[in-house]
Amino acid sequence: MIHSTEYVVSDDPFVIRRTVRWSDCDPAGVVYTGKFPEYLLSAVALFSDLIAGRNGKSLGQTHGVGTPCRGMTFDFIKTLWPGDVIDIECWIGEIRTRSYDIHCHARTPSGESVFDARFSPICVRIDARVATDIPASLRAALLRYARNIPELKEAQT
Repeated sequence: MIHSTEYVVSDDPFVIRRTVRWSDCDPAGVVYTGKFPEYLLSAVALFSDLIAGRNGKSLGQTHGVGTPCRGMTFDFIKTLWPGDVIDIECWIGEIRTRSYDIHCHARTPSGESVFDARFSPICVRIDARVATDIPASLRAALLRYARNIPELKEAQT
């Protein structure tokens, strides 16, 4: 039997479940710090596919821009071991003129926090690789998954 190490549990809220593999860990059995960005980037990619409409194109391609990483931050809360299971919930935070934030909170299935992270893409023109404003169509798509931002409140009234 083949067991997946990662799969989507829910679209609303968006949550993926990941099982820690032995190969993610050092000889003492603790997950390498460098594996956490991999967990984040994988969750962000799946979340971005949902926002894009799961149409086989990236979120940026769907809206005519590139969306490289401008920055990412982590707050590590709990150590992980082989076989541990985490649920990573993703949502859109602040939406600025050219960049936006994807927030991710990882917890065990029993609800114990594991890490908080933020991934911040920036929109760039595909032809020149220079920053550009978030296209209106992308902004509208992001707002559907946003939480706790003033722009969202305005859009809902």
